[in-house]
Amino acid sequence: MLVLYPEIKPFATHRLAVSDLHTLHVEQCGNPAGIPVLFVHGGPGGGTDGNSRRYFDPEHYHIIIFDQRGAGRSTPHAELQHNTTQDLVADMDAIRAFLHIDKWVLFGGSWGSTLSLVYAQTWPERVLGLVLRGIFLCRDKDLQWFYQDGASRLFPDFWQDYWEHIPEPERYDMIGAYHRRLTGTDEIARMAAAKLWSVWEGCCSTLRPNPHVVERFSDPHIALALARIEAHYFVNQAFLEPDQILRDAYRLAGIPGYIVHGRYDVVCPLDNATALHERWPESELFIIRDAGHSAVEPGITDALIRATQDLLRLLRQEPVA
Repeated sequence: MLVLYPEIKPFATHRLAVSDLHTLHVEQCGNPAGIPVLFVHGGPGGGTDGNSRRYFDPEHYHIIIFDQRGAGRSTPHAELQHNTTQDLVADMDAIRAFLHIDKWVLFGGSWGSTLSLVYAQTWPERVLGLVLRGIFLCRDKDLQWFYQDGASRLFPDFWQDYWEHIPEPERYDMIGAYHRRLTGTDEIARMAAAKLWSVWEGCCSTLRPNPHVVERFSDPHIALALARIEAHYFVNQAFLEPDQILRDAYRLAGIPGYIVHGRYDVVCPLDNATALHERWPESELFIIRDAGHSAVEPGITDALIRATQDLLRLLRQEPVA
């Protein structure tokens, strides 16, 4: 089973101003003459870490990672103003232009898959290929499943704290209730809501309990950005039209794609991946039988690295093993 490539450090780090308000943290790693690949993190609001660079052969890939608006090391932290899907797609292309890249590979998981798909549907001529994990189509039923009713029946013990934090009269709309608290003026209330929202997601992200994943989701800096930005996006239907990604899947024609999805993914159920695969004939779907949602699960990691290796051979026109 394949594991992450050894740790590497960036050869260049940038602060890229994309508006009067937002400045992005951007890193370049690996081989500057290699095939460009953009790591698109999840959330929205999740940010990147050192492992984000390690899914790609650094001898052959030019690895670019960035923190989306309000996330990670981008500033201002947890900012919601001028923070929409369309803004993020434009930011990705601003990074491409800034680095003088013609075409690149997009690698995204969960919300990162959403954003990668929207970018590829907007500018298909600028995408060499897609490697996607934990597909998240951002349909209303996907949001309701995880935040209102669905996943709660599989993890009722983890759900209890998230559910009970909201008074009963408001529970008919949990996303809206949390959004009000996460955008309110009470700093203590914001932080309490952020931790409960984020930990609920962390607890459900892996098939087997993983305290390291939950610990990361519990980190106050991460939790605040993740919860605030996710709630902001989700009360606005991710700034997408209903079924937009499936509707526009025809625009992916000719783009090779690898879809990696855990069979027991509770955060983004498998039907997200199968629905996309049916609309995108060039894609290959890999269902990981012993995994949930997280990229750190061994089967998911193995499949993602195999996908980046296969795509590398395809783009270099070498035989695929």
